Amino acid sequence: MRVAFAGTPEFARAALERLHAAGFAIPLVLTQPDRPAGRGMKLQPSPVKQFARAHGVPVAQPRSLRLDGKFPEEAAAARDALEDAKPDVLVVAAYGLILPQWVLDLPRLGCLNIHASLLPRWRGAAPIHRAIEAGDPETGVTIMQMDAGLDTGDMLLTERVAITPDDTTGTLHDKLATLGARMIVEALELAACGGLRAVKQPAEGVTYAHKIDKAEAAIAWAQSAATIERRIRAFDPFPGATARIGAETVKVWRARAVPGRGTVAPGMVVTLDDHGIGVACGDGSRLEIAELQRAGGKRLPVADFLRGFPLETGVRFEA
Repeated sequence: MRVAFAGTPEFARAALERLHAAGFAIPLVLTQPDRPAGRGMKLQPSPVKQFARAHGVPVAQPRSLRLDGKFPEEAAAARDALEDAKPDVLVVAAYGLILPQWVLDLPRLGCLNIHASLLPRWRGAAPIHRAIEAGDPETGVTIMQMDAGLDTGDMLLTERVAITPDDTTGTLHDKLATLGARMIVEALELAACGGLRAVKQPAEGVTYAHKIDKAEAAIAWAQSAATIERRIRAFDPFPGATARIGAETVKVWRARAVPGRGTVAPGMVVTLDDHGIGVACGDGSRLEIAELQRAGGKRLPVADFLRGFPLETGVRFEA
């Protein structure tokens, strides 16, 4: 089976690596154009491009696949490359570009997407973040037959994963990337023998995982401690949950919610020791902060943070 691949970040690289290791012929990889990154903001290839180049797989990096869009010449070149590759299927994982109908129709078996949620819950761009933020007890991976809608295609395989109280987007991402990589190999092996069964998504339970905006990073202390704690984990590693104290903005990386019925103004430091900074929250509960980071610094446990940033009870964190 000839498997073309479209993906960009580390989540997608894990799947491409597994497909390569399984022995599938991969005639072409589509990935996003190189982006500036790092201190020098030099152009950096995506993780998918790095893997493809290291293994001699041809790479195309169009800025769009729309033949009537802003970059029609790049889209046409990508179409020619895909046609020349003659794929039986296109596997898609966190690619970042919308696939027009001509792409969906080109492979014999269509396009299969590795989506990091239990569809129809959390369609869209940030399913891992939003599942943690919402307090979902579980998530998973859905292998989906792509259609023209936003993650609306028929489900082919689904597996569930528990979300633990300590999971961040970073840790859950790694679990789901590994799972998705295994599942897409299974799906293609089933497809080769006609064993895949498509199931339509339920009409009930649809939610959308909107893209994470940096503006969401600011902690709203009027919320409950449990809500804030989930958001801290959901925004780790990006964009990080932020709080302002005085003229300085710090990132909060690790915390736990402590129930209570206090009446202190939200954001006020109510307890303080080397194990945690207790901050009052909107419902009377308390957020016990265990790890923070100053701008330009490293993540530090509370004891180390307080040595360079002394605090007192009664001071107040702002959003």
